[in-house]
Amino acid sequence: MLSVIVETADAGDRLPALLGALTSAAVDGLVREVLIAGGGPPELLEVLREETGADLVEDIKAGIAAARGDRLLVLPAKIRLKPGWLEALGRHIREGGGDAVIVGEGGGFFGEKPFGVLVARGPAAALAHPDLKRLRGVLGRGAARLA
Repeated sequence: MLSVIVETADAGDRLPALLGALTSAAVDGLVREVLIAGGGPPELLEVLREETGADLVEDIKAGIAAARGDRLLVLPAKIRLKPGWLEALGRHIREGGGDAVIVGEGGGFFGEKPFGVLVARGPAAALAHPDLKRLRGVLGRGAARLA
C-alpha cells in the first residue's frame, strides 16, 4: 500500500477535491495513509484532517520521514487527476511496475501539466531537499507515465 504525500504550498484551495479523489483509492486498499505537507489555512486543514484521517507534516521531507509505506505517491494539491487514474495506478502496481510520473489535467497551452510521482521511499529519503521536480529527477527518463 502507498503513503500519499500531498504538497499544499501553492494550491490549498484544491486540496478538498484531491482528498476526495484519494478516498476511493483508500477504499480500494491502494492507499495506506495521506500526509498533508506544506501548510495552508489552519481551519481548513484541521477540518480536512478530522474528516479524512490525514496527518499534517511540515513539508515533503517531513512527510517522507513520517510515511509508513515503502512506496510514496507525492502529489501537488493543484493536480486534477484524470478519469481512470486510479485504475491505471492500481494496474501499474499489480503488474510490478516501478517508479512512475502521474500526469494531471490542465496546465494551459504552454504550461507544464501538473504532475505527481510514484517513487520508492529510499531514493526519496536520500534527497537533501526533496520537492516534486527533484523527485521526478530521481525517476529518470525511463519512468512510466500514468494518466
